[in-house]
Amino acid sequence: MKIIRVFPRRTKATPTDELAVVGSPRFWDEADEVHISVTFSWNLEEAERLAYQWERVAPVKIGGPATGMRGEEFEPGRYLARGYTITSRGCPNHCWFCDVWKRDGDVRELPIRAGWNVLDDNLLATSKEHQRAVFEMLERQDCRVEFTGGLEAARFTEWHAERILRLKPKQVFFAFDEASDWEPLVDAVERVRAAWPAAISGHRLRCYVLVGYPTDTMPKAESRLHSVITLGVVPMAMLWRGRDGVVDPEWRRFQRLWARPAVTVNQLNERRQECLRTLN
Repeated sequence: MKIIRVFPRRTKATPTDELAVVGSPRFWDEADEVHISVTFSWNLEEAERLAYQWERVAPVKIGGPATGMRGEEFEPGRYLARGYTITSRGCPNHCWFCDVWKRDGDVRELPIRAGWNVLDDNLLATSKEHQRAVFEMLERQDCRVEFTGGLEAARFTEWHAERILRLKPKQVFFAFDEASDWEPLVDAVERVRAAWPAAISGHRLRCYVLVGYPTDTMPKAESRLHSVITLGVVPMAMLWRGRDGVVDPEWRRFQRLWARPAVTVNQLNERRQECLRTLN
């Protein structure tokens, strides 16, 4: 069966093969089915518009995380570009700002498919046996490993730090979403620093910082981002958005500034220089 996969917009994770299309149909498109994949709820309206257009090509199905559809086994290269992998779905945490636990329930381990960029909802909530198998798979990859799905700092142990050292990944993300995340983040960073100091000096350790939620302010958000910098970690602002995706333009500008690694790395370097001047 020939299936064309359609995406409302292109991201780094969008597949690039000939059957992966961003946007409207092309005059030569033919298929048995069309699958429209929607990651973000604010793209659902665009997905409906595309579905109307693609119905002229073949029967259309709309799916993806934004629809509330439960995720099943992961097939490399189908809805994510080659290199990305998902080895588990779901999360036991019930964070107010996250739909993962509502959509996929508690953590479920999947068959491990090869890849080097891990996007699991909460890899460290899986069993030790599963985690070990994932790390062993990653050690066999030819590309530099990334954990852009993020690792939960509260579950990060010395064992994880040692396995990270063996992988020497391109980047590892933690998260600082709520005040209760701070102490676990500090502990996780110290474990990485002890096992692999180069991860800090090489800016390989990064942290998602949630900003722009209803009770947030820009001074508060900036304070949290600077707190992450004090750990020697590169922060990346993640803008909270409701299901309609509407955000204040000022928050959007704020987030874009703090999502640029060059800006935050520069601030890290300035802080190191200040520390050296103080010591001298």
